[in-house]
Amino acid sequence: MESTEKDSSTTEVTIESEINTDQHIVNSVEASSSKVHQRRKSSLKLRNSVSDQNSTPISVIYKPDSEIIEVNNAADGSAAIDSTDEPPVSDLNLLLAATYVEDARDGRHSDFKISERHLKLYHMYQNKWGQVVLNFIIVLHLALALFEKPAVPALQVTYWVTITIEIGILFFYLFRLLHISVFTPLTRFWSDTKNILILVFVGLTFLDIVIYIGLIESGNYGIRWSRVLRPLFAVNFPEMRQIRRAFRNLRRTLPDVVNVLFLFFFSLAIFALMAFKLFGDRNLTWVDGRPYFGTYWDSLFDLYVLVTTANNPDIMMPAFDDSAYYVIFFVAFLVICFFIYMNIILAVIYNNYRKHLKNEVRKTVFSKRQQLSKAFEILAIKSEGQKVITRSRFVQLMKLLDSKKNPAFINVMWIVLDCDGSDCLEKREFLKLADLLNVEVSEVVDRTTFIGHYLPSIYYSKPSRVLCRIVKHKLFQIFFDFLTLVNAVVIGISTSQSNWDDAAEWFFLSFFLLEILLKLYVLGFRRFFRRMWNLFDFVVIGAAFIMALVDVIIQNEQESRLSLDVLLVLRVLRLVKIIGSIGRFKVIVLTITKVIPSLITYGGVIMVFYYMFAIVGMESFQGLVKFTGYDVEGESDLFCSNSKLELSDFWRDHYCNNNFNDVIHAFIVMFELTVVNQWHVIAYGYAAVTDPWARLYFLLFHLICVIIVLNIFTAFVLEVFILEYSATCEGNLESQLEKKIQEMGLSFKRKVSNRVSSVSKEDLVSSDSDSSDADVLDSPPNNPTSDNDGGITQGDSIFYPGYKDVSGETDVRFHISKRLKSVEVLLQKMFEKEIEVDDLGPNIENLDKDLQDEDTYLSGQNRTLWGM
Repeated sequence: MESTEKDSSTTEVTIESEINTDQHIVNSVEASSSKVHQRRKSSLKLRNSVSDQNSTPISVIYKPDSEIIEVNNAADGSAAIDSTDEPPVSDLNLLLAATYVEDARDGRHSDFKISERHLKLYHMYQNKWGQVVLNFIIVLHLALALFEKPAVPALQVTYWVTITIEIGILFFYLFRLLHISVFTPLTRFWSDTKNILILVFVGLTFLDIVIYIGLIESGNYGIRWSRVLRPLFAVNFPEMRQIRRAFRNLRRTLPDVVNVLFLFFFSLAIFALMAFKLFGDRNLTWVDGRPYFGTYWDSLFDLYVLVTTANNPDIMMPAFDDSAYYVIFFVAFLVICFFIYMNIILAVIYNNYRKHLKNEVRKTVFSKRQQLSKAFEILAIKSEGQKVITRSRFVQLMKLLDSKKNPAFINVMWIVLDCDGSDCLEKREFLKLADLLNVEVSEVVDRTTFIGHYLPSIYYSKPSRVLCRIVKHKLFQIFFDFLTLVNAVVIGISTSQSNWDDAAEWFFLSFFLLEILLKLYVLGFRRFFRRMWNLFDFVVIGAAFIMALVDVIIQNEQESRLSLDVLLVLRVLRLVKIIGSIGRFKVIVLTITKVIPSLITYGGVIMVFYYMFAIVGMESFQGLVKFTGYDVEGESDLFCSNSKLELSDFWRDHYCNNNFNDVIHAFIVMFELTVVNQWHVIAYGYAAVTDPWARLYFLLFHLICVIIVLNIFTAFVLEVFILEYSATCEGNLESQLEKKIQEMGLSFKRKVSNRVSSVSKEDLVSSDSDSSDADVLDSPPNNPTSDNDGGITQGDSIFYPGYKDVSGETDVRFHISKRLKSVEVLLQKMFEKEIEVDDLGPNIENLDKDLQDEDTYLSGQNRTLWGM
């Protein structure tokens, strides 16, 4: 820590960060500007704290002896801080504070050394293009299975090509890991399990490559067993924290489910023993001739399949045909093992998964708040005996986070955070910043269309304005929704022998094209394509129009019929728009659209298991089953090219294409097993061509992916859907930010009054829905800019109080999107309301460690900042 010196000529505040267990950020007063630059470790120059905004006149008196800043407002005498005399903050400290805020906003865990060089390296690692390259490399690594033996037909290449590519990928992983090690403290780097696992996986992959090359070159058969590890690389990189969190919750939920699974398999074993003794010696057979419950292990597997209901009532029929009393056994088994145990497993998974998910979110919230607290300590100065952040420093921080952020919106954010109107931010208020930054806000200044800009006399003429009113009216949309419904009815009643359907298609197509052209004229290209439904209409109708033209040009009956079928399918998709526009369905549709992006995480978890099981399946079953057709009387290679499948259900049901001869077919088999129906037929088929123990592979897949992973997936869907559905149905405004925007007259929903507002062609931002266009009509550009008499330029804003309608003082309007920014934000929204707003939580030195689940988990904990 630097020493404090004093000089009457200049004063400066420098804040440094130290990274030990009880790290604190301290304000120290330095003097003598000629000595300051010699002592600074950073090459960055000091940044002047003067805001480029038009601020309220304020003054500051700085007393070095008492280290207290006294502030006065010239207008009302209240406390304020003058940006011209305020101690400046260095670029290094400002960058450090911005980094903490960014990590808090994005849900990242800040692990870096405090220096200019390491901060730059950290930001370089977090660069979006670097993450795009990493994602591409991971996809390429997984896609190598398409070209490796057994490869997709016509894609197989020599193993030297794929191995060379994989070695390059491994070196990229090592480079990425080396990059992390440079800016991360070594103790933290080597204590991070993720980094160790990546190094271990790289080492095992290199070892497998060397062994495989040696075996192949010596003429022996080799297996690339390390391919199973490929999806685990993706899980352990920091960028994949959501998938890693899902796996961590899965791992922590498993011990809670083991007790129920033990009782389930115990009951299953007892019933299997009873079935073996009841039916094994009665000379009963299955339809395909196999002995009915011939062995204990067959009995165990068949009853497990019955729990999945895939072979119900087939498994019961031989015993039922022998005696109706045997039905009692199967009914008792299903009641206990299916209706009771399966539901208990779901309940236990849901309850425990939610507990662990809540624990994860709590740690994330504490991490976010502790990083914001670090940023606060860096930027804060003392005012009236307490630490606060001034408006000018807040503006500097916002501009560093996003240089394009509109000053008017920065002003709104300041007013929302400064809830007590003290003109400075206390820590409790500053801790809301990350949540505020995660509210998706769109703003626009110029909505003038292309025609309105270059041909204003036409676009703003009276006939054109009447046309605009018609297009923006709700009846216009209702008419075309009704027309879409009529079109669907016409499609339903038409047949292949109908002669009038072509004329009807051209009739409806002409009207739909007219709708798109009118909307393009009225809204302009930017506003038109900003809405999902408009883009949907453009693609569907555009494709239908192209197909119709192809029909006319080709004039081939077969090709014409195919094109018309595609056109009809595309046209019917417009019915989705009608469903989404009906009020009682709109809430559900909006909720589903919000939930779907969050489910990508669990889709990634399932894909990891798919890939691993697919690789194992290809190495175990490749070439044993082939699809060669089912022409019994022709020259087709019968029984899936394997005589062991003769007269089997696998052959009779035409399952030969369900094979493991390449990764695409393997993934299809995995999906079929996930759907469950008839999965036992596939299992028995591969048991027939290999060994009865092959059924264990399919049983493990069902147990892991269906019973455990899909139930966790179901638990997450239930939790998220309930949350989103409740939030969507609420009539109140979503956040304080939206309330302030409404109060200040800056919402896009508020109609502009020509008498109050100086806004001309700059209008309200467009909504996500089609109906929002009816709110505001564009005005002709009478006075685009105004700088006289205290006027403002387009897009700028002075700082104004938060309880005043300022719609006439700024030309900016904002729209709060209801769409959540990320899964991280969604999860925090689920449980953050249960935590006090200023609760920083305990020290969290390792995010993989659990917090205590009791409500009193904070008692006796050290409340110092994490990592400080």
